[in-house]
Amino acid sequence: MLLLSLAPTQIVDMAVSAVLALIMFGVGLTLTVDDFVRIVRYPKAYFSALSAQMLGLPVLAFFINLLAPISPALKVGFLILSASPGGATSGFLTYLWRGNVALSLSLTATNSFLTLFTIPVVVNAALLFFLGRGTDLHLPFWDTVRQVFFITIVPAAMGVAIRHYYPYFAQRVSRPARYIMLVLLAIVFLVKMFAGEQHGGAGLTLNDFLAITPVALVQNAASLFFGYFFLHWMRQPHPSRLTAAFECGVQNTTLAFLIASVLLGNQEMVKPALVYSSYSFWTACLFGIISNRIASKQA
Repeated sequence: MLLLSLAPTQIVDMAVSAVLALIMFGVGLTLTVDDFVRIVRYPKAYFSALSAQMLGLPVLAFFINLLAPISPALKVGFLILSASPGGATSGFLTYLWRGNVALSLSLTATNSFLTLFTIPVVVNAALLFFLGRGTDLHLPFWDTVRQVFFITIVPAAMGVAIRHYYPYFAQRVSRPARYIMLVLLAIVFLVKMFAGEQHGGAGLTLNDFLAITPVALVQNAASLFFGYFFLHWMRQPHPSRLTAAFECGVQNTTLAFLIASVLLGNQEMVKPALVYSSYSFWTACLFGIISNRIASKQA
């Protein structure tokens, strides 16, 4: 009865929150206490990749969108995307292309917590710069921290606890849960992309797609190369460089949906995440293939 009384946009927003919570729970099922111990054992690679994510990506996105010929709302959407780094997909890519999986898991465990504080700062700065002081859009700091905390940190902590106390059960559940989460994420993605705004979608048109695609590809390529070569500059081995590239280039688009659609209530700002996510997995795979071939020849 409660669902029947809600508007379609509210139902879709609730679905985005629920899917993100399930994804973070699934990520928690793959984490162990040892993953956090590795942060202490290998601090340089960890802090280098984390700095690239948390500090480098928003700065990189800012300068790209400063020159981009798109609307201010779309520019803010790309900054929201840059403030939502990493996630389950980047961890899967790291495993698939033989990166540093322990580093990826450690980054996922901590950036989910750090984004509680960095997202309000980055998004409010983007709103102020691109939309001006006259806008009534803003993210209340502590309200945002509280909402994102209960949707990301709490489910992930539950997953870690279950993995710690019931490891056999967690291993049995994590594999099918991964596919269930992908299906649910695909459903939310399709609704957001193809449904009209009155039905909870972003109202994405062909003109939007054509306008956003060049900026999305530039930001995606820049993020991949930035993550890789920043760790190269920090003298880290190829697997760690590749991990940083995936963590920087494959964003947590579900979190971006949550910020833009649910917390800000602006469907225009959801569009960059939709277009970006349709490319980023495949461009990351191409990056992984090419960089692994180059690294093997150099070795």
